[in-house]
Amino acid sequence: MANIDNVEALNQVAASLGKATYTATTAPIQGRLMTANGSGGSNGTEVTNSGGSTYASVDVGTAITSFAALPITNSAAITWTNLPTATIVGLELWDSHATPKRKWYGALAASKSVSLGDSLSIAASAFAVLPLTRADV
Repeated sequence: MANIDNVEALNQVAASLGKATYTATTAPIQGRLMTANGSGGSNGTEVTNSGGSTYASVDVGTAITSFAALPITNSAAITWTNLPTATIVGLELWDSHATPKRKWYGALAASKSVSLGDSLSIAASAFAVLPLTRADV
């Protein structure tokens, strides 16, 4: 996941240059599955429940425990359960503020089709945050 949301990127740069104060992210960070990917300035389309599914975003922060080197990876599996029938193409990370803010977004290496009731897991060390690009610069 190498794409940072435009607003997040600008806030971090302004703070690092002493031009603004960066407001800390409200934990936990939630992983949301996408059926259509967004861009730097536009959110993707999140999976929606249908047919009795109970999809919900999941806390990915508990699976990320080391910040000693890049890329930052997950030390435990990240799993979404009881999904609706969908084709998952991407993932977005959002904070838990009263008005959630998107922080990161990215496409999956390959889309994943799931059926009603399926789970989707990202194995330990298979998810990485590598803050190097802003997609539309």
